[in-house]
Amino acid sequence: MSIDFRSSWMNEELYLYRESVARFVEQEMLPGDEEARKRGHVGHALWRKAGELGVLCSDISEQYGGAGGDFRHEAVLVGEMSKRGLAGMSTAVHSIVAHYFYNHGTEEQKQRYLPAMARGECVGAIAMTEPEAGSDLQNIRTRAQRDGADYVINGSKTFISNGYLADVVLVVAKTDPAQGARGMSILIVDTKKSPGFRVGRLLDKIGLKAQDTAELFFDEVRVTADQLLGGREGQGFFQLMSDLPYERTLIGVGAVAAMEGAYKATLAYVRERKAFGQTLEKFQNTRFKLAEIATQVKVAHTFVDRCVEDLLAGLLDTATASMVKLWASETQCRVVDDCLQLFGGYGYMNEYLIGRMYVDARIQRIYGGTSEIMRNIVGEQVLGLPGEPRVDKEIAWADVRKN
Repeated sequence: MSIDFRSSWMNEELYLYRESVARFVEQEMLPGDEEARKRGHVGHALWRKAGELGVLCSDISEQYGGAGGDFRHEAVLVGEMSKRGLAGMSTAVHSIVAHYFYNHGTEEQKQRYLPAMARGECVGAIAMTEPEAGSDLQNIRTRAQRDGADYVINGSKTFISNGYLADVVLVVAKTDPAQGARGMSILIVDTKKSPGFRVGRLLDKIGLKAQDTAELFFDEVRVTADQLLGGREGQGFFQLMSDLPYERTLIGVGAVAAMEGAYKATLAYVRERKAFGQTLEKFQNTRFKLAEIATQVKVAHTFVDRCVEDLLAGLLDTATASMVKLWASETQCRVVDDCLQLFGGYGYMNEYLIGRMYVDARIQRIYGGTSEIMRNIVGEQVLGLPGEPRVDKEIAWADVRKN
């Protein structure tokens, strides 16, 4: 009898949906993954195929071209890819961008972008990080200066997921530097229609080789005033803040799915691989280690599932979302490392899934807020302390709320 990792939030409809998603992943994504890792991106055609199947923007209302599902449908897609070590399509980032439009955009912005994003015809990216500003978003230098009926954007961004293939980029910029957090806004840039916008190099990462992570440059990029997300200046920090539980729960979902995939791959390997005249599963050390791994995966499933349920109910707070992002990503790295050890030298080979999972896992503790930032957020909540204005994008919440 194998360990049961079924999620508490799954139901019959979602199991059928998962079968459809799994077929797409197996038939359309897996065969091209090796080539995608070599060239550094999956290409637009795969995004359009995903759109045709209806797995993009699955939790966006049908009114705006989505599938009318909820967070669980997004979680299924992220989970099925993560179990197989497929990171080329950053559907999580695409979904987060869609939610910025859905939750904060004007009606015209929703109608213009969301249907195209659901069809896979418009790949979304969000540009926050800069060479001199990571978690400390108040230190960003990108400017969006009003010039008559337009905004003129100048600056650069780095580590931008989906950056190479993006058709629309949400750019975090200062519209009023004197106002600190309250002077930050999000501008919408159509990459194919914006002279002065340029994609730099595809960044050479240690992992996530198939995912297009790029530098972006904005040199006098001119956008009309109706390209200000939500139509009001100074709302950027609030808009970023409000969708953090969604983003960090998705990271948790991906982490636990990757753990499950690594565990199952390791289980299959130790049942076949022989040493000293017997399969590895016969050794006590192997059994003990697999028991520890299975326990961690089971506990991770339980915590992440509870956060998914709380998110669906509108009850997931920032501190708990930070906990799940922190704990799941840290645990993922430990679990995958333990799994790789059981593969011996083969685990160090790129041709083995576990080796790719190992290097891919490391970024989980960095993007979406580093583990150190997560600890700080949770620690402040535990001690009842106010956030410090230099630490994370949450820090501006108190300032924005005063508006």
